[in-house]
Amino acid sequence: MSGESDCTRTSPSAGSPSDSELLPDRPKYVCTLSPDLVTKAREELQEKPEWRLRDVQALRDMVCKDYPSLGTCLDDAFLLRFLRARKFDYDRALQLLVNYHTCRRTWPEVFSNLKPSAIKPVLESGFVTVLPHRDPQGRHVVCIRPDRWTPSNYPITENIRAIYLTLEKLIQSEETQVNGIVILADYKGVSLSKASHFGPFVAKKVIGILQDGFPIRIKAVNIINEPRIFKGIFAIIKPFLKEKIANRFFLHGCDLNSLHQNIPPVILPEEYGGTAGKLDISAWNELLLASEDDFLHDFSELVLPCDSSPHDLLVSGDADEKQCDDSLRGMKPQLYYCY
Repeated sequence: MSGESDCTRTSPSAGSPSDSELLPDRPKYVCTLSPDLVTKAREELQEKPEWRLRDVQALRDMVCKDYPSLGTCLDDAFLLRFLRARKFDYDRALQLLVNYHTCRRTWPEVFSNLKPSAIKPVLESGFVTVLPHRDPQGRHVVCIRPDRWTPSNYPITENIRAIYLTLEKLIQSEETQVNGIVILADYKGVSLSKASHFGPFVAKKVIGILQDGFPIRIKAVNIINEPRIFKGIFAIIKPFLKEKIANRFFLHGCDLNSLHQNIPPVILPEEYGGTAGKLDISAWNELLLASEDDFLHDFSELVLPCDSSPHDLLVSGDADEKQCDDSLRGMKPQLYYCY
């Protein structure tokens, strides 16, 4: 990507050539949604096919006007992710896009050298995978198993990198943009020492990304096999959750029947009382690792400008870390009590 930003090349002016004339190589958007999903997007996301490209152009113009140095990809398909995630509210979609970039530039431990091959050990551990079948609502199920992580092998940020790349891969699908995803988190075997790695600072960062910094619709979070220690973990997480997201958490304990009320056994592996065979992580790992070139291209579009002004930032650096450190000291007694 050249040093000249897309906004510099596409900002409209009187008598100037059209956007397509200035950037003839920009991919032309082709809708891949089925008729049923077009209807669903219209009803749930306020997406009108006849206005879709007009809405994308409106968001593009806002980026160029308000954030000319953001360094973002401005392709139709990319911007549509943010419009869909915020039900085609231009202002909220713009804020989500800014937050997306802010998150990436303020947490280098997670976002530096972010590519599938860099998190191969995490994938091979089985910490995160995606079940092969969607649920009846057309949603992918992301399965997270913290017990597969050995802290002495690599830091917790590697797990977060793997989850982030998994979400990036999933959101490439327009079907997922409309239907959203479901998370299944198995906390079997999570100990106090392992839980202590997930303090308020990390929790706030992760929740900030999932709620306000990534264009994906999380429709449900199913927690299973949670030990007593999870009460302490959830105490750390809950203050950062919006009420709508908090209401989408379902704690099932060891009750598989309860889990099956939310995720049908026909798509679950045997480990969770399902009929879809043994949990196989190889298919998803192969798919993600085969996408290396796609990520290198997509992320190369996301230039991290050096002239970001303070009001652009989602978090406030040192002050935020101090606040979280203070919170951590207050939370640790809860963790020990629950354990």
